[in-house]
Amino acid sequence: MKQHAIIPVFIPHLGCPNDCVFCNQRKITARTEAPTTSTVRNTINEWLTTLSHVPSVEVAFYGGSFTGLPIEKQTAYISVAEEFLKDGRIDGIHLSTRPDYINEDILDNLRAHHVSTIEIGVQSFDDNVLLASNRGHTAADVYKAARLIKEYGFTLGIQLMIGLPGDSLESCVYSAQEAARLKPELARLYPTIVLDDTRLLEMYHEGSYQALSREEAITRTAEMYKVLDDAGIYIMRVGLKSTDIIGDGGAINGGTYHPAFRQLVEGRIIRERIEEQLSPIGTDKSAPLKIDIYSCASWFSNMIGNSGCNKEYFHNKYPALNIKYRVDDNIAPGHCRVKIKE
Repeated sequence: MKQHAIIPVFIPHLGCPNDCVFCNQRKITARTEAPTTSTVRNTINEWLTTLSHVPSVEVAFYGGSFTGLPIEKQTAYISVAEEFLKDGRIDGIHLSTRPDYINEDILDNLRAHHVSTIEIGVQSFDDNVLLASNRGHTAADVYKAARLIKEYGFTLGIQLMIGLPGDSLESCVYSAQEAARLKPELARLYPTIVLDDTRLLEMYHEGSYQALSREEAITRTAEMYKVLDDAGIYIMRVGLKSTDIIGDGGAINGGTYHPAFRQLVEGRIIRERIEEQLSPIGTDKSAPLKIDIYSCASWFSNMIGNSGCNKEYFHNKYPALNIKYRVDDNIAPGHCRVKIKE
């Protein structure tokens, strides 16, 4: 049974002064009215009718820069969620914002209204990447915001993007390492997608930006995932949902979107760990050798791989091995055990 659910409330970030090269929020804001407090209340009530058996439910205000709204508007929205919190129908209030839209006055207000989790859109810790992406903030703003959020006792989330202009595997891993150093409770990893009506699309057509290939996006994200996971950080999402792709038709002009992108990344990680144990066995065998490969149940589909890609990979690379895939819930998620059968 599902243990946790989020009720998403989209708040267009009216007043955000920035035009990040990858973002078309300005276009959608022109077409989408900000919800009224009545609409927010109705949205929460509608979602709750489908979540009666979920033990933990949060209301989350998404849209990029919640704390960029006038503080009176912030208060109006979170006060609605607070009504549901006080009567026990939800368990937390969650929002996302920019690191340069965090200060003591904002945090005092959020804490007074029982907000529990603040995610900041960091995107990168490389100032050159932030500048090339026209983010409008620096890594120093991130360190300051994260410190304040933690000091105030909020749950901290960090969102990182992969494949921004000027990015590299090294800068992506560096960003993951810096994020881990800040000890957030949760993280999200988003490979960059080239959307319609963005400066990034213009750069793509001009040839000044090259979108990541699917393979490179998986490789970079997997390396970042390992850094965060090894640090004990809950990785809340990997890759965008189709409903996150905003625009007229949500055109995708790069190779980084896949509806099961998380499985591609987790499948790559466990494939590498399996191969570390298979390689010493070798491929040159005169008679078929029986091998059992184990993972926990929650990672079994990752072990097999999206559309069976890992199973096919090992079948082709180790044709002399007769491999069976099995479950052992004593094995930690993301790990595996290879056993030669007698």
